[in-house]
Amino acid sequence: MNMSTPRRLRALLAGILSLMLCGLAAAEPPSRAARLAYISGTVSFSPAGESDWLQAIVNRPLTTGDRLWTDADARAELQIGGAALRLGPATNVTLLNLDDRIAQYQLTQGAMKVRIRHMAPDQSVEVDTPNLAFILRRPGEYRIDADINDNATAVMVLSGQAEVYGDGASYAVAPRHGYRFYGTGLGDYDALTMGRSDDLDRWAAERDRRSDNSSSARYVSAEVVGYEDLDAYGSWRSDPTYGNVWMPTRVAAGWTPYRDGHWAWVDPWGWTWVDDAPWGFAVSHYGRWANLQGSWAWVPGPPREAAVYAPALVVFIGGRNFQASASVGWFPLAPREVYRPSYPVSRGYFDQINRSNAVIAPTIITSVYNTTNVTNITNTTNVTNVVYANQQVNGAVVAVPTQAFVRSQPVARAAVAVSKEVATSAPVMYVAAVAPVQQSVHGAAPAASAKPPALERAVVAHAPPPPAPIAFAAQQAQLAAKPGIPIDESRRAQLKPAAQAAAPKISLVSAAKAPAPSALPPPTAPAARSPEARKAEASRSDATQGMKANADAATANTSRAEASRTAATAAEASRADAAKTEAAKTDAAKADAAKAATARAEALKAEAAKADNARAEAMKADAARAAAARAEASRAEAANAENARAEAMKADAARAAATRAEASRAEAANAENARAEAMKADAARAAATRAEASRAEAAKAENARAEAMKADAARAAATRAEASRAEAAKAENARAEAMKADAARAAAARAEASRAEAARAENARAEAMKADAARAAAARAEASRAEAARAENARAETMKADATRAAAARTEASRGEAARPPSSRASPPAPPPEAHGRTPKKSESEAKTDAEKISEEDAQKR
Repeated sequence: MNMSTPRRLRALLAGILSLMLCGLAAAEPPSRAARLAYISGTVSFSPAGESDWLQAIVNRPLTTGDRLWTDADARAELQIGGAALRLGPATNVTLLNLDDRIAQYQLTQGAMKVRIRHMAPDQSVEVDTPNLAFILRRPGEYRIDADINDNATAVMVLSGQAEVYGDGASYAVAPRHGYRFYGTGLGDYDALTMGRSDDLDRWAAERDRRSDNSSSARYVSAEVVGYEDLDAYGSWRSDPTYGNVWMPTRVAAGWTPYRDGHWAWVDPWGWTWVDDAPWGFAVSHYGRWANLQGSWAWVPGPPREAAVYAPALVVFIGGRNFQASASVGWFPLAPREVYRPSYPVSRGYFDQINRSNAVIAPTIITSVYNTTNVTNITNTTNVTNVVYANQQVNGAVVAVPTQAFVRSQPVARAAVAVSKEVATSAPVMYVAAVAPVQQSVHGAAPAASAKPPALERAVVAHAPPPPAPIAFAAQQAQLAAKPGIPIDESRRAQLKPAAQAAAPKISLVSAAKAPAPSALPPPTAPAARSPEARKAEASRSDATQGMKANADAATANTSRAEASRTAATAAEASRADAAKTEAAKTDAAKADAAKAATARAEALKAEAAKADNARAEAMKADAARAAAARAEASRAEAANAENARAEAMKADAARAAATRAEASRAEAANAENARAEAMKADAARAAATRAEASRAEAAKAENARAEAMKADAARAAATRAEASRAEAAKAENARAEAMKADAARAAAARAEASRAEAARAENARAEAMKADAARAAAARAEASRAEAARAENARAETMKADATRAAAARTEASRGEAARPPSSRASPPAPPPEAHGRTPKKSESEAKTDAEKISEEDAQKR
C-alpha cells in the first residue's frame, strides 16, 4: 500500500469532522439574547412566527423574529450585551436578526435612542426604516426617528460612528451631525442641528447614569445583561472559596433561586426561565449559585471572559417518584459544576458557555463533553456518577406539576413539597422531558390590549435578514416526538410553514460598498420643498407602485386564465387521443388475429419446406463436418504435439524457476527467521533486563519504603515515647506545683483566717469596751441629771420659801413701819452679796454634774 494513503485517509476524516463541526456550529444558538429590561405604560409583545399579541413581561428573553409595540405614552428598554435601546411612545420594532455578529432591527414607526457602551470590532448594529438602513459601527450614542406621516427618517449621531444606506447611495454620518431623509434615495434631506432634549432623551440619560454608576460592573463581565439591577437589591462581599459573590438582601425567608418566576418555550434554546424579580435576569442566565451557611450567594463567571447566555443554569431531576406524581423538579448549578445544554452544540460552544459562567478546569469540561452525546440527545439521558452540591441543600430542589410547568404558571404558587430524601436520591437529567404547547410559547402573558397598526410598511435593509421564523404549530409534532429538545436548524428548514405572522417586507439596497469616512452628504441640501409637495410625491410614488402592482396582478390574472384555457384544451385533446388510441387498439387486435392465422398456415408450409431443405443441408453438412473433422483432427493432433512440447518446456522452465524461487524464498525466510529470532532474543534479553531492573528497582523501592516505614515507625515510637515522658514529667511537675500551690494557698488561708479571727476578737473587745464605757457614761450622766434635777428642785423650793418668808417679812415690816411715826422709820435693808458682782458659790450637786460631764467626754475621746 502507498505510504501516503493513511495520510490521505486522516486528512479525509479530519475534513469530514471539520465539516460536521462547522455544520453543528452553524446550527447552534447565538451566544447572546436580548432582554426586555423596562416597561412603562402599555407595551405589547409578539413571539417569533406567531400572529398573537400579548402583554409584555419584564425579563422576557427576545431573539430573531420577536416584535414589540409601545402604545401612546409608553416606554420600553431592550438590552443586548453592551447596548441598550430605549423606545419612545407609538414605536413598532421587530428583531430581524440577532446573532454573534449583528443585531438588526426593523423600525417602521416611532423613536429609538441607542446607547452602545462596548462592541467587538466585527460586530454591528443595523436599524432598518422605510427610508434607509442606519448602521452603527462604534460605541456611542445615537437616535433614530421614523415619521410615518411625512415618509421620512431622522438620524442623529451624538457620538460614535455610523453609516446610512439608501437606494443606490450611502453616506457616513459624523459625530454631532444629523439628517432627515425623505424617500429611499437619500437625495432629498434636511440637515439637523443639536436641538433641545425631549422626554425620550432625558429618560435615556437617566437610565445611562444608572448604568454608568453601577458598582456591580467591577465584578462581572461586560457581556452580562442586567448586572446594573443588582446594586439596589443586594450587596457584594468577598468569599474565601469563591471570591466576589453577590447576596440578595430583599428576599423572603426560605427563598430559593429559580422559584419566583415561570418557564417558557423560547426558540432556539427551548425551556427558558423567566424570573419575576427585577434583578433576576443576570443571576438566572449567567454564573452559578452557592449556598453559604444557609444563605444563597450568586457567583459570577470570570470578569474578563465574554459571557455566553444560557436559558437556565439548572439541572432537572426525575425518577419514579416524580413520574408517579406527574411533576418536574430542578435545582441550580453550583460553582465548578458543568452545564449541559439540551440542544446540539459544538465543542467550542460547550467549552465557552461553561468557562464564561464558572471557574472550571478545562480537563473537566472536556471529559464531560466527551462522555455526553451532545449531537444525539434523547430525553432519557441521565447524569450518573456526579454529586451536585445544591441537590444536597435543604429546600434547593423546586418542583411543580407537569401541567403547571407546561402552561407557564407561576412556580411559587404551584410548587409542591419535595422531601430531602426524595430530592437527594432522585436521578438527575439535563433535559426537562416535557413537550411544549402553544401556551408555553406565550409564557405567562395575557392577551395584549393594544396592537400596532395593521398596515405593515416595507423597510430598507443593507444586510439580508434570515428567513422568517416558523410558527409553533408547524413544529409541535416534531417537538412532541422528542419532548424537551428544540428542533435544530436543518430540520426546521424542512418544515412546511403553518398559519403564522406575515414576514417583514424588506427591500435590500443596491449600494454594496460601505462609504468612506469622508463621504458625507453634500453640505448644501437640495432645494427645500413643502410638506405638501413631499406628500404629493409620496402619493404619486404610492400610486405608481399601486398601478404597477395592479398591472402585475392583471398580468398574473391573464396568465392564470390563459393557463386555464390551455389546460382545458389539453385535457380535451387528451380525451380525444385516448378514444382514438382505444379504437386503434381494437382494429389492431383484429388485424393481428387475421395475420396470426395466415402466419400460422404459412409457417406450416414453410416448416415442411424447411424440414426437407434441412435434411438435405444436414446430409451435406454432415459430410462437410466429417471432412472438416478429419482435417481438424489432423491439425489438432499436430498442434497438440507442438503444444505438449511447448508446455513441457514451459513446465521445465517453471519448475526450475520455482525451484530457484523456492530456494530464494527459503533462504530469505531463513534469514528473516534468523533476524526475527535474533530480534526476539534481543527483545527477550532487553525485556528480561528491564524486568530484572524493574524488579530490582521495585525491590529497592520496596526495601526503601520498608526502611522508611521502619524509620518512620521508630521515629514515631521515639516521638511518642519522648512525648509520653515529657507528658509524664509535665504532669508530675504540674502535680508538684499544684501541691505547692495548694499548701501555700492553705497556709495563706489559715494565716488569713487567724488574722481575721484576731481582728474580729480585737474588734469585739473594743466594741465591748466602748459599749461598757458608753453604758457607764450613760448611767453617770443619768445620775448626774437626776441629782441636778433634785438640786434644782431643792433650790427652787428654797428660793420659793425664802421669797415667801421675805415677802411676809416685808409685809410685816411695812405694817410695822406704817404703824410707827415717820421719824422712827429705818432705811431699807442692804442687797445680798450676789448683787454686787461676786460669783455665787456652786452647790455640791452642780460640781458633781460638771465632773461627770468631763468624765463622759474623756470616755468618748478614748
